[in-house]
Amino acid sequence: MTNHEREIARIYIIGAGFAGRAIAREIIAKGVIGEIVAFLDDDPAKIGGKIEGFPVLGPIRDVAKLLARTPADEAIIAMPSAPRELLRELYFTLKRAGFARIRIVPGIAQIVEGDAHLVQAREIDPQDFLGRNPVAIGLKESLAYLRGKRVLITGAGGSIGSELARQLLSAGVARLYLFGHGENSIYQIDRELRLLQAEGVGERTAIVPLIGELKDPDYVRFILERLKADAIFHAAAYKHVPMMEENPVAAVENNVLGTRNLVEAALAAGVKRLVLISTDKAVEPASVYGASKFLAERIVEEAAARAAPGVQFMVVRFGNVLGSRGSIVPLFKKQIEQGGPVTVTHPETSRYFMTIPEACSLVLKTGGVGRGGELYLLDMGEPVRIRDLAEQMIRFYGYEPGRDIRIEYVGLRPGEKVEERLHAPDEELSATDYPRVNRLIRKGGPYPIAAVLAEIEPICSLTPGSEKLFRNRRKLRAALKKFVPGLIVPDHEPEY
Repeated sequence: MTNHEREIARIYIIGAGFAGRAIAREIIAKGVIGEIVAFLDDDPAKIGGKIEGFPVLGPIRDVAKLLARTPADEAIIAMPSAPRELLRELYFTLKRAGFARIRIVPGIAQIVEGDAHLVQAREIDPQDFLGRNPVAIGLKESLAYLRGKRVLITGAGGSIGSELARQLLSAGVARLYLFGHGENSIYQIDRELRLLQAEGVGERTAIVPLIGELKDPDYVRFILERLKADAIFHAAAYKHVPMMEENPVAAVENNVLGTRNLVEAALAAGVKRLVLISTDKAVEPASVYGASKFLAERIVEEAAARAAPGVQFMVVRFGNVLGSRGSIVPLFKKQIEQGGPVTVTHPETSRYFMTIPEACSLVLKTGGVGRGGELYLLDMGEPVRIRDLAEQMIRFYGYEPGRDIRIEYVGLRPGEKVEERLHAPDEELSATDYPRVNRLIRKGGPYPIAAVLAEIEPICSLTPGSEKLFRNRRKLRAALKKFVPGLIVPDHEPEY
């Protein structure tokens, strides 16, 4: 046997449905990827038969005995509609059976009409078991409004922006503009999308990477005039709460003035549809990040009121997403790998969570059915206690909380709350015709967004006659506090 032959993995495909069959056909076509040993399924009608020429074994709970008779190295879980409870049970069954590698194909939210591909398979992760079961969305139907259009994603290298881009590969858009100010992240998503296309994922779409700054109004006007975008998904923002407490001027400059620049340029360039991605931290904000997103929401709503008929500028708000860069899931993973402790701010801290693919599917759906000037809230289910999340992750990696890995409570950091709310008392929740998409109706009159911008602009931008205001953190917080009463102002805030 040659070294090359020894390196070829022997694979069990878990699930003999449409996704499993698609993965098997791809492995057969490519050959060098691995050798299929068998399918594993719980369906009595399939067990004992053959699919794609390979035996179907089962039930899944007997995998250890089956593996002893028919050895394999790797399991690929191809059950995109499986509920999280089943995935959790399946993972631990496969782990105990001794598989060296366990991969999973995307959930149903990322698979378009049975179009599963091996390139989309990835190592199974604790976030696959967390949160509630995602809703199945007919992605191709949801994205029909974007077919043949030019679509721009800001923050395309981030967690939300990059997943929007992956799903938009299936929309049949004419051009997909990937906008961001970090060259490495834009390079990575550009390369990933091209690889996915090369492996048959999605439709033919021209992918255009763009490096630029939303904080530069002249550049934003110039580039939007040239791109002729039909729709914009605005996911770019500085998001890390404690980091933005340390850099409040940067947060406001990027999240507030950057949004203003984009919205005004979009109106001038004739963009027909703009969707702002917002956050539950914009509800009665206590942090600078929350305040900046609260103001960004108001900027989009005010622009929608001025827009020409047929122009749809809207806001979609949701809570935390599992596994985003800088979130607690990768932090907990790193702490567990180092032997602990896992740090939690407060024993009762809770957050609303949703998977990134589900959030992005619902954002894309809302972008097509939403109306201009409206604020939409994704249904986040029930809040999750962070200590419960920490315990689940510790067990995923084979340890026992408290005994093997300690949980340490470190106290709330600047700008953080024990719990978040999804809507404010002056926002009335209203159902829509679409699952897990709600509308929020604000009570009260127009918000004085022009007055807010007039106060904060000389602090963020060097303005003749107001040089002493430039980058003054204390002045910025005082200005924000006038319009965002719940904002926490530290006792000893430095000027710069």
